[in-house]
Amino acid sequence: MASTISCDVAIVGAGLAGGMIALALKAKHPALDVRLIDSARVVGGNHLWSFFGSDVAQADRWLVAPLVVHAWPAYDVRFPAHARTIDATYYSIESERLDREVRRVLPPHALMLGRKVSGASATAVVLADGDRIEATGVIDARGPGDLSLLDLAWQKFVGRELVLDAPHESPVPIVMDATVPQIDGYRFVYCLPLAADRMFVEDTYYSDTPDLDVEALTARIHDYADARGWRVAQAARHESGVLPVAMGGDFEAYWRSGGARVAKAGMRAGMFHPTTGYSLPDAVRTAAMLAGLSDFSGARLHDATHAMARATWKSRGFYRMLDTMLFRAAEPEERYRILERFYRLSPPLIGRFYAGRSTLSDKARVLTGKPPVPIVRAVRAIAGSMSS
Repeated sequence: MASTISCDVAIVGAGLAGGMIALALKAKHPALDVRLIDSARVVGGNHLWSFFGSDVAQADRWLVAPLVVHAWPAYDVRFPAHARTIDATYYSIESERLDREVRRVLPPHALMLGRKVSGASATAVVLADGDRIEATGVIDARGPGDLSLLDLAWQKFVGRELVLDAPHESPVPIVMDATVPQIDGYRFVYCLPLAADRMFVEDTYYSDTPDLDVEALTARIHDYADARGWRVAQAARHESGVLPVAMGGDFEAYWRSGGARVAKAGMRAGMFHPTTGYSLPDAVRTAAMLAGLSDFSGARLHDATHAMARATWKSRGFYRMLDTMLFRAAEPEERYRILERFYRLSPPLIGRFYAGRSTLSDKARVLTGKPPVPIVRAVRAIAGSMSS
């Protein structure tokens, strides 16, 4: 027999955004009856999320500090004509830690995992088994809305954690190694030294299509390890993904596609960096903002999340313009030159770029100097994007 459950806040989707919101709400409002609902049986899925120290505001670091599993004081980048070490902190969070922390904070009845959702409104969630959750307010964090409403390119990847026969002797991450053959757009390899004999290696592409050949990319990861002299004893963690890189689109239509009057978070709210597709910094900001509320009605949650998402989208037009130049003005095999030039700029500017907080001076600096793409093609690409 179907039953009805009442609560204060129902969070639909136990990924990064939903998990962060649950942690933030319980930290700031311990008496709040929060339910976290997902068809999966774990929080966060199978992911390794990384971020720069400058991605998260000092006031919000309390939220991510318990989740950090790995930390490094610097990172490397490598290009055919440029390489450097950047002295900026870099962190990683494993989904297992997020799952453990959410289970520590939320009482067992609040974790409604393995429960498929058939529909959500501003104040109710209907489960596939007929059960219904009546909430003061609902937040939908289930993943993207209708991405066809946005003008997109893609960042796609396959990653493997490699257990090595001997220490790799790489003390800091390589955030971008673009010395590899350029295939399917801008290609780079990403390396995280998780332990002396463990290296997470990710083969990544800035591509025109979302098509992902997992088998081929996995083979390239092992070819890369061989070229580095890393003898692989076994492969542990394996993950893959396709992230949107935004060049334009109709934000309001995208918002409505995920539920017109329902509060949203994460990818469903369009809260991701237009150039990287990463959503962790925005997930932290959203969770901290929601934890600062005192009214958790469906209408208030909607208005608060919509206002934040709309303002964020509006403020990031500069990044969407750069993405248009990257994908529409540069030949695919030449795209690496744009990033090679970018990584010659100052570390604080690079940090603000990835945090989505570029200043006017930063933007001018990025656009000045000898352009790495033909200027006529760049102008045409931007003009075409603005008229579409």
